[in-house]
Amino acid sequence: MKPSFHTASLLVIAAVALVGGADRARAENTQVDPETGEPVITVTATKNPIRAFDFPGQVSVVERAIIEDFNPSTLQDVFDAIPGAQFDSGPRRTGDAPSIRGIGGNGVLIFQDGARQSFISGHDGRFFIDPELVQTVEVVRGPSSALYGSGALGGVIATRTVTARDLLDDGERFAVRLATGYQSVNDEFRIGVTGAGQSSDGVWDVLGHYTYRDSGSIELGSGDLLPSDDEINSALFKVTTRPSDALELYASYARYQADSSDPQNPQGGNIAGPGNALVFRDAKNDTAQFGLKFDPASDAVNLNLVGYYSRNSVEEDEVESPRTTDRAVETLGFMIDNRSRIAFGDASSVTFTYGGEYYRDEQTGLDNATPDGTRGGVPDADTEFVGIFAQAEITIADGIPGELSIIPGIRWDSFRSSADDETFEIDDDEFSPKLGVSYKPIPELLIFGNYSLGFRAPSFNEAFADGVHFTIPNLSAPPGPFGPAFVQNLFIGNADLQSEESETWEIGAGLDFVDLVQDGDRFTVKASYYDSQVDNLIGLDVNIPAGCFVASPFVPPCGPGAAFGNTSQNVNITNAGITGFEAEFSYSSDIFYARGHFSSIDGIDEENGEFLEGVLTPDIFFVDFGVRVGETGLRVGTRMTYATDFDEVNDPNQARDGFLVGDIYAVFQPESGPFADFRLDLGIDNVGDADFEVVSAGVSQPGQNFKAALSWSKGF
Repeated sequence: MKPSFHTASLLVIAAVALVGGADRARAENTQVDPETGEPVITVTATKNPIRAFDFPGQVSVVERAIIEDFNPSTLQDVFDAIPGAQFDSGPRRTGDAPSIRGIGGNGVLIFQDGARQSFISGHDGRFFIDPELVQTVEVVRGPSSALYGSGALGGVIATRTVTARDLLDDGERFAVRLATGYQSVNDEFRIGVTGAGQSSDGVWDVLGHYTYRDSGSIELGSGDLLPSDDEINSALFKVTTRPSDALELYASYARYQADSSDPQNPQGGNIAGPGNALVFRDAKNDTAQFGLKFDPASDAVNLNLVGYYSRNSVEEDEVESPRTTDRAVETLGFMIDNRSRIAFGDASSVTFTYGGEYYRDEQTGLDNATPDGTRGGVPDADTEFVGIFAQAEITIADGIPGELSIIPGIRWDSFRSSADDETFEIDDDEFSPKLGVSYKPIPELLIFGNYSLGFRAPSFNEAFADGVHFTIPNLSAPPGPFGPAFVQNLFIGNADLQSEESETWEIGAGLDFVDLVQDGDRFTVKASYYDSQVDNLIGLDVNIPAGCFVASPFVPPCGPGAAFGNTSQNVNITNAGITGFEAEFSYSSDIFYARGHFSSIDGIDEENGEFLEGVLTPDIFFVDFGVRVGETGLRVGTRMTYATDFDEVNDPNQARDGFLVGDIYAVFQPESGPFADFRLDLGIDNVGDADFEVVSAGVSQPGQNFKAALSWSKGF
């Protein structure tokens, strides 16, 4: 793949150079949200505000109004509204692990207010944020390494937390929001408070937020009860000052702490038992950041700078033993980018976006049951990345029918990883180009395509894994007075581990109609087909000597570690081909609103022709339809998810039946009268108490769930 990688890099560099003397000022462009009628704008897709519909690729923006309609317990609940994105980890929040277009783990980047969230482990979750703090979620589907570097093979998930201006209306100095809610499926109760204020001249504003959640075991659609016990405290503080119209300075601190009691591996339907101890888990996230935005009256400067420090940790205390394990990842990072705009012709322009990034991840692992206190599979290690990127957004509307948009971009990354107890380092550099093109022959029709190369550097857990992976009985030896002898399978590092690389192309089209059925309504639909070639996929190669299972002079003897070949090592195991189709639509009018999507994905291991394990899902169709009841402030709606039978499996026992799941909900939020400051949400998820599996997690999804939430918001 390397030849095409560098060839494409040169092509994109040339394309950027050809437009080096031009720029543009993007016209205001909006796409309406089906409920609120407000613009749906993406910033993550291009690092510039752009209407999601106009982006030459697929991006979904879930705004606060939609998040509230889901009345979510975790952010995972909201992803029903996003095609091609799902969670592969089962119902427990402690195991939340997202994937996009069949790629998960380190292949999905997660940002919180621009700060990278680098924590990842084999069994713990990746989301350390309460949905009550989230104002918007953006999901860019498809490789995004041209802007964000390593890890964006599947895509990017970016959350933006609430700000003071989200609560304060014009003329208000202070605002407060009180909220509470209950869900029956896990007996969850929550309560939260948010306060915001600003100075009389609007130069300063502050925001504070706190949410408490408490939940228990989860009632599944199968009728089983999945043991779980969570207590979550979340807090957010922000301060912003705007000393001039051109300058904004801000700082924030977010804290998330989840104390739970569940199995050491909480994913799927796992329950505590031998080999999966019951633990008291303490998961924490602390993220502090500062930043500035400088946008003077000049087309040459629109500058963003963000610096951040994030610490994610999971400590596990085994209930029936004195063993304690801990894993912590600290990230320190800075990112700077600027936009320069030049107009040419009457209606043509180009916007250059360029900048750089530095971040460092450092991991420590602890286990008080090992002689030296280190934790198997969790090396004390660090990784450093340096990247620079450039992108041009070119719009040509002079001399041609309609409007043509061309977005070439490229990023260069250099990285280095090392571990305390290893004699080798991993270091390399990569170019990641991308080219997107869209054409509107008429305002209602969009035709688009994109081509991109992405990469994911080996993580320090993959390159430097060491210590004990697991312990097995030596069945070939006669048992002693205390039972069979046990031997250890040990992790070993891999100095030759290569980066995963992807080559993806995508084509699609969209329609956007205004005043389609009645005055003021709007209908949009956007669909695409993509094809990804992913090379050097990293996987764990586990080797156990045959002598551990049978005593024979003709098989290798059983013993611990590398001397006997009893090892686990991360290696580049295969290449994969992933193809898929996605479609997303929305409709909004004075009376009705609807949104929905369809997604289909196929994946083949090109080394052996088998289906890719664990990343494929059935064809899924989702629709959310609602009705506004006059001027009462009442909305009623239903959500339906239909999935086909799933048989793209190598083991017939992993096949899953299709399913149809329905939710109903009602929202009462009047704009006037004695209840004008209140919002009441009532709903039932999984109305039919269906027993179903979305992904191969080995467990049914939550069953029938009665939900209620009440909030009061007031500005002064």
